[in-house]
Amino acid sequence: MNSNNQITSKLDQALALYDLNLNDDEVRSAVAELIASKLSENDNDEVKRFLFRSIELTSLHTTDSETSIMRFVERVNKFDEAHPELGNVATICVFPCFAKTVADTLEVGNVQIACVSGSFPSSQARIEVKVAETALAVADGATEIDIVLPVGKFLDEDYEGMCGDIQELKEACGTNVPMKVILETGCLPSFAAVKKASLLAIYAGADYIKTSTGKEKVSATPEAAYVMCRAIKEYYDQTGIQIGLKPAGGINTVRDALMYYTIVKEVLGGQWLTNKLFRIGTSRLANVLLSDILGEPTVFF
Repeated sequence: MNSNNQITSKLDQALALYDLNLNDDEVRSAVAELIASKLSENDNDEVKRFLFRSIELTSLHTTDSETSIMRFVERVNKFDEAHPELGNVATICVFPCFAKTVADTLEVGNVQIACVSGSFPSSQARIEVKVAETALAVADGATEIDIVLPVGKFLDEDYEGMCGDIQELKEACGTNVPMKVILETGCLPSFAAVKKASLLAIYAGADYIKTSTGKEKVSATPEAAYVMCRAIKEYYDQTGIQIGLKPAGGINTVRDALMYYTIVKEVLGGQWLTNKLFRIGTSRLANVLLSDILGEPTVFF
């Protein structure tokens, strides 16, 4: 058996451990029932404060500049002094070219520096380019890397090529920099495909799986997050390894955030309810959550 066949066989063996026969309507029904029955018990101040501390504060705009990113980071620096009782956001997320700017400007501890890398948001570039961009981001101070699943390869069922890309980018991150793999679930044809993509990404080296880039018409959905959580849970049951979850894209309201919290709590359990394993990618939610927690309109970020 040649090496390519050996890799394909290993992937087939891994996938055979999991139930991939999901029915889309059944997934929608299960999520609707879960949210209707469980969300209200999580609608409280303690959970909202936790959600704030799980935010990956994001700036991914064409208009970003060194000056605007420095101002962006300074707001995070000032937040601890302004609201020491709340704790800060989990992460600042920027383009790789601003990793050094964030690293040089960030003054507070316990806030990570994430960079979207590997030809974000399309993942459409030669692997050498994607590896170089990732390695440079890490060298410039990125403490976490977000890459995009090669969706075209997945849709062509080139799972070997897809996993190979992910593995090379994980190697570029090194052992101390966690890597999130963005599935771009809105581009996948079914929830069965979301589960398969989740498991393949995990087996290829993902430390987290993330729903979306926020650049496609369909971003994060509760149903996609639910299926991803099921994949994470089943992988944990097989291996004992905890993989993180990051919903991102279109999360704009407190209720949106509470939905994802509720799904994680019910499917994965309390051991995933830390801001190391559960993150929310957003550029809007921080001020919305702050306003709700403080009981008055607040624009800090």
